[in-house]
Amino acid sequence: MFKRRIEAKIVNPLLGTSIPAPTYATDGSAAMDLRACVEGVVTIQPGHRLLVETGIALNMMDPGLVAIVASRSGLSLKHGVRVAQGIGVIDSDYHGEICVILANDSDKPFHIEPGDRIAQLMFQPVVQVALHFTEEFSTETERGTGGFGSTGKS
Repeated sequence: MFKRRIEAKIVNPLLGTSIPAPTYATDGSAAMDLRACVEGVVTIQPGHRLLVETGIALNMMDPGLVAIVASRSGLSLKHGVRVAQGIGVIDSDYHGEICVILANDSDKPFHIEPGDRIAQLMFQPVVQVALHFTEEFSTETERGTGGFGSTGKS
């Protein structure tokens, strides 16, 4: 498998020493695990959000790439904790620390220990487009403007 090289910078000395750096859990993993780079336990109260540092910054060196921060399915299912904005977008020209906004949708406080896996980091290609505004589209589709279940339930 081809692996593209991306520069990473440790911005918190805990990362790579007492807290493991991001890695792929298996050869088939699509995303790396991001870990909480915190000095002690932090808590997200029910219904609240918290910005959690990961201790790493990236230099993707390619405007054709974006890094996506996504929720961990186990945290969402078992604890009601998710990436607050759905996904996080790390643009190729952002060189600051990657931080994750976590939301606690449960009715219990959620405690994050130093080094806990809190999110996933996945890299995707980017296509930028130039919008051409028009009064009418040049082609029609069978679906047209139908949405929100217009193609059926299953």
